[in-house]
Amino acid sequence: MTRLRLGPLLRYVDGDGGGTATVWVEADRPSAAEVRCGDGAYGTSRTFHIAGHHYALIPVTGLTPGTDTPYEVLLDDQRVWPPEDSPFPPSTIRTPAVPAAELRVSFGSCRWASPPHDEPDPIGPDALDALATRIAGDPAAARPDVLLLLGDQVYADETSKATRRRLAGRRDLSEPPGAEVADYEEYTHLYDESWSAPAVRWLLSTVPSCMIFDDHDLVDDWNTSAAWLADMREKPWWQERVLGGLMSYWVYQHLGNLSPVELAADKLYAAVRAEPDGTELLRRFASEADRDPACARWSYRRDFGRTRLLMVDSRAARVLAERDRAMLDEAEARWVRDQVLDGRSSENGGADARGPYDHLLIGTSLPWLLPPFIHDVESWDSALCGGERGPRWARFGERLRRAADLEHWAAFPRSFEELTALIAEAGSGPDAPATVCVLSGDVHHAYVAEPSWTAGGGPDARVAQLTCSPVHNSIPGYMKLGFRFGWSGPARRLGHALVRHGRVVRSSVNWRKTGGPWFGNQLMTLTLHGRSAGLRLEQARAPRRAPESGRTPGRTPGSKLVTVQESSLTP
Repeated sequence: MTRLRLGPLLRYVDGDGGGTATVWVEADRPSAAEVRCGDGAYGTSRTFHIAGHHYALIPVTGLTPGTDTPYEVLLDDQRVWPPEDSPFPPSTIRTPAVPAAELRVSFGSCRWASPPHDEPDPIGPDALDALATRIAGDPAAARPDVLLLLGDQVYADETSKATRRRLAGRRDLSEPPGAEVADYEEYTHLYDESWSAPAVRWLLSTVPSCMIFDDHDLVDDWNTSAAWLADMREKPWWQERVLGGLMSYWVYQHLGNLSPVELAADKLYAAVRAEPDGTELLRRFASEADRDPACARWSYRRDFGRTRLLMVDSRAARVLAERDRAMLDEAEARWVRDQVLDGRSSENGGADARGPYDHLLIGTSLPWLLPPFIHDVESWDSALCGGERGPRWARFGERLRRAADLEHWAAFPRSFEELTALIAEAGSGPDAPATVCVLSGDVHHAYVAEPSWTAGGGPDARVAQLTCSPVHNSIPGYMKLGFRFGWSGPARRLGHALVRHGRVVRSSVNWRKTGGPWFGNQLMTLTLHGRSAGLRLEQARAPRRAPESGRTPGRTPGSKLVTVQESSLTP
């Protein structure tokens, strides 16, 4: 009998009431994969083969708008999901009504896989586990319409004890890359570990998800600088690592980000499915994408009624040549601009002449607006590395850049200003959206920041940087102090001094913190209704429980999400 190895993951659900969805699965052998829904909606696809693994992305059609439909997964006509002994409610596909009353978008980043339930969890409860517990306890209650996972879905360079044991069974961990993953097969272990926990597996089967990578999906500081990349390419294990990382990202994360129409037009996807074994095709693609980032686009756009989501790749699309540094290559930047402004112009004017969306969400793993002192340090360091103060300072700047992870939007000043100008343009004029929100993670804490334009005026939309991280990770105490200090008055003055030393042109925006910083395992949720927007931050908390004599230490089940902040973002 064919078994379900991983999944199902509910990925795409049509946000405009088109009645389509996609469901991702991994089987243990070649098979026909099917999704059958309670209302008669249906989808089928043959698995495709990559490096000894068998996957399918099943397009489901015929869904009724405004319904919550249970579904089953079958492999070779045998039901494999839900399990017979599942403690969870049926997995469902919830399709929006037309027009949708409201949209709930939950997001976060940076998730270490939780240890088994009989082992202690030193970093506290997992926010995804807590979300699953809440939804399973009351399936009729409000839940996210989409879950945005903004990077570091897996950690290739920080593996768990269980993964290290598996790696040691394959190779000698005393040889580089040691306890880090080395190739595609080892990446599959990471996804197994991350997505197989029962509650999280069920959650991902019933809440649609959009994903984008960050550095730890490959390695810490991925694409920090041209010098960093040159050094990595000298390491004998790096080539196999980067190929395995990009190949597995394409299979496990990227394909599910695409709509059925985009999948039908994707030449690589068609070619891989047409081959008995698509490994070499995908390997060549990954090699080309590593060598020339402009040949692959990982960014994508999703529309949910009158909300537009633009997920922007802020890792693989970088231009690293020191004098030409950019977060996005020229073609990628042009594509992002086109998606932001698509349909914004109106020929008629008047109350009904608004553009195609009421809210613009820009998802990028790295925050656009950092604590001001950290922003100034990154801008100063970029100027040093570019030679503004001479070769000795340039060498110091490169060492500092790598040691302190100075590689956010602020470390690419031209790209920072281009994104700032694009946000102002998108948020201005008679057809402007009500809000423009930049959704980010990476920095292992949460905060809200709002900009003001130094030249006066500014966009008509309310603009906010919403940062939420981690979903399940930790942060050292000294970094908490550093992030708090980064917003302070003395830190701003020190940052200004560094900017003067680096001869950095001052930014076109200032910004202030309007919420946070908050530390803990957490998720943010935007609730969008018409042209109004509300924000909620929730943290995962373990229930209080009296110690039991003689009990083996382990995790306390039943973690829950606790609201720590609610606010309005309506202009």
